[in-house]
Amino acid sequence: MALSSGRAVVFVTGNAKKLEEVIQILGDKFPYKLVSKKVDLPEFQGEPDEISIQKCQEAARLVDGPVIVEDTCLCFRALGGLPGPYIKWFLDKVKPEGLYRMLAGFEDKSAWALCTFAFCAGKEEPVQLFRGKTEVCI
Repeated sequence: MALSSGRAVVFVTGNAKKLEEVIQILGDKFPYKLVSKKVDLPEFQGEPDEISIQKCQEAARLVDGPVIVEDTCLCFRALGGLPGPYIKWFLDKVKPEGLYRMLAGFEDKSAWALCTFAFCAGKEEPVQLFRGKTEVCI
């Protein structure tokens, strides 16, 4: 499905600031209107790419049109990449101090932040992934 330049793309988020950031990053040369819509999506489990693809497919089905979804991960090497896509729940339960304490027994304090944007032009269309990764040390 090709998008016409007058068509809106739905950025699935309830966070107005996140929408502002994405619009600013895309710049005024982005050929589509980006609008936000809060959509209650299931909490998929799995690896980051799998989760992003499933979220995007479900969002495209619910919106019945082109969508962008975003997922953020924080991955500790010492924990094999965890908490990864579950960082939101870890932060809620153990707070930032608890995340730091989780690494107390490990020499390796390295981690990476992964931000994945997924785009789908509509239901039954393929999902495209765009990733940004930043290496950090806790």
